[in-house]
Amino acid sequence: MNFDLSFYFAVFLRRIHYFIIITALVSATAIAAAFLLPSVYQATSLLVLESSTIPGALAAPTVQAAALEKLQLIENKLMTRQNLIDIANRLNVFKDIKKMTPDEVVKAMRQATTIKKSANKGEATIMNLTFSADTGRIAAAVVNEYVTQILKEDVDQRTKSAEATVDFFEQEVKRLSAELDQLSAKILDFQNKNSDALPSTLAFRLSQQTTLQGKLDTAEQNIRQLQDQRERLKALYESTGQVGNAVAPQTPEAKQLAALNDQLRQTLAVLAPDHPKVKLLQVQIAQLEEIVKNQTAPPADAANPTATMFDVQLADIDSKIALETQNRDQIAEQMTALQETIDRTPANQIALDALNRDYSNIQQQYNAAVGNLSKASAGERIEILSKGEKLSVLDAATVPNRPAKPNRPLIAVGGMAMGMFLGLGTIFLTELLNRAVRRPKDIVSAFGITPLVTIPYMRTPAETLQRRSMFIGMMFMAVVGIPAMIYAVHVFYQPLDILLDRVARQFGIRL
Repeated sequence: MNFDLSFYFAVFLRRIHYFIIITALVSATAIAAAFLLPSVYQATSLLVLESSTIPGALAAPTVQAAALEKLQLIENKLMTRQNLIDIANRLNVFKDIKKMTPDEVVKAMRQATTIKKSANKGEATIMNLTFSADTGRIAAAVVNEYVTQILKEDVDQRTKSAEATVDFFEQEVKRLSAELDQLSAKILDFQNKNSDALPSTLAFRLSQQTTLQGKLDTAEQNIRQLQDQRERLKALYESTGQVGNAVAPQTPEAKQLAALNDQLRQTLAVLAPDHPKVKLLQVQIAQLEEIVKNQTAPPADAANPTATMFDVQLADIDSKIALETQNRDQIAEQMTALQETIDRTPANQIALDALNRDYSNIQQQYNAAVGNLSKASAGERIEILSKGEKLSVLDAATVPNRPAKPNRPLIAVGGMAMGMFLGLGTIFLTELLNRAVRRPKDIVSAFGITPLVTIPYMRTPAETLQRRSMFIGMMFMAVVGIPAMIYAVHVFYQPLDILLDRVARQFGIRL
């Protein structure tokens, strides 16, 4: 392809007024915008989430939440509508804040605030706060206010969580303690009502039952022996009329009298006759002698001594039988009552086991609650002393010395470069759309003939003057008129930053 550089350079010189005008127009606009856009100052603060200074193996922290979740919760509370309005009014963040609606204030505050969080695995958890304002003082003041509220919220959140945990376990301990007291009272009342049939005394009552059974067998055996003795005595008397040569058996009182006489003789060998113990024995012996005398004395009207002796022995045997019978009946009653308590023992065992099982379960819960309360109290102490996981300021916000944006040189140079690019693009597009014949080779290509000579178009002086005047007018408009118009819009209609922001939002762009 044969590229005619001199031709295109000539075309550029012929169309240079388009290049100059467009470049001047765009450059003037960019320079005006660079100088008229308000300065935006940014203040930044860096917060870091420090880990607990006390090892978890020694005292587990009460507050346990994911780092990113914790930062998001704090951010959401910070960016609440009421909080942003309060900060904006207190610090007078915007110039015309009194003319702004609450919705506009909240929207402007959120757009001016940038919060970045970093909580990657194996890295420190960091929160970066940035605020943009018209002055460095306001930007730093807002960021510092943010930081103050974040630190306060972090402390409140940790301490409230720790206190709530302690309160919960204190209530649990009180509740379980009350349940233990109620169960203890139930167990004690049950044991008092069933004191004669408790499982703990079953072995004793079984041994007591065995002993009573032995006594009952002995009493019945004695009764049978006495009854046999009575029958033999009656048979002997009826057949022979005699009661035998055997001495009548002694009554219990007679046996006791003989024992007391022996004891009195032994006592007199040691003590004086006027000793109180000797006198007491003598009184008891006198009383028993009177009883024995009445038992052995024959009736006044008795004519037959043998019959009298038979009646005495028979009466003695009958009294022994009555005594043994009474003893047997008492033992039988005791065994009946004892058997009733033994029969009630299994049911009492089941009921008591259920109460003790409930008591043991609640006791375990109570012990666990007491242990958790101790841990919660240690965790609360850790949070109060700020020894647990907490947010701290790594880099505090300071008043910036220079604005962060706009980058005026970049805007101006970029505008000039854009103007030059648009100027060249306009010339290129114009020539691309122009199908007129301007060179001899175009005649050859279009008509298939070769011209002998070509005569260029020659403008008259009037056309030249008109063309130059139009060029100068457009240059003046680009260099003076456009900046003046931009300045008028910025001052009398709306600031350029707000206007640009609105235009950008229409296209979904955030500046």
